[in-house]
Amino acid sequence: FCVRVRLALGIKNVKHKLYFMANDDVSTPTSLVGKKIAPIFEFPEDGVVMAESMDIIELIDTDERFGPPGVIKAGSGRTDLKEWQKSVQSLLRTLQRPRYVATGLLPEFQQLDSRHAFMKNHQLPPYDKAEWKEMETEEKLKIYAEVMSSDPVGMIEELSAKLVQLDDIIFSENYCTEGGLSLDDIDLWARLRSISIIKGVVWPDSLRKYMDNLSELGDIPLYDEMAM
Repeated sequence: FCVRVRLALGIKNVKHKLYFMANDDVSTPTSLVGKKIAPIFEFPEDGVVMAESMDIIELIDTDERFGPPGVIKAGSGRTDLKEWQKSVQSLLRTLQRPRYVATGLLPEFQQLDSRHAFMKNHQLPPYDKAEWKEMETEEKLKIYAEVMSSDPVGMIEELSAKLVQLDDIIFSENYCTEGGLSLDDIDLWARLRSISIIKGVVWPDSLRKYMDNLSELGDIPLYDEMAM
């Protein structure tokens, strides 16, 4: 959700200050918007402090002080993109979540407590949220360690095949839906970026160019250099 806003700000070349909150930081977001949530957008000139990524993006793409309005088109409501995302949900949770905390490089996970907070609150398949909530912390940490140390080749091959399927429904190397850059891209690219933290994934050429093009346009690097 944070990357959605960063991508929109980058596309519109809005100069901004970026602050990362530790994953276990409850006091900072609560003091700003009343609860633990991210992203949070603060615009002191108007006394604006707001959460919810899509609301923030709507503000920065309709207010002329953030550049010409309407740069980012409305979402298309495409069900095929949503169906694809749903089809890889468990696979991505298994591959991505342990890597987020294992790299030691992501700023929100710099300290042990922040990594433990993430693992305590984010279940790994096949467990659902209710089952995960009932587990002891040590058991959760053990499961994360076991998944991270297991051989990922089969899952990576499955994910690579899924990316081929996605490549078939991406309209171009610059935007995923016919008609131009839209909220479809804001959502899809932000989700796909996390795949770049997984070493060994094979990207179809066109889809990889899509990732690289929006990375440059939005001024947000992919995770290639820290992939595991």
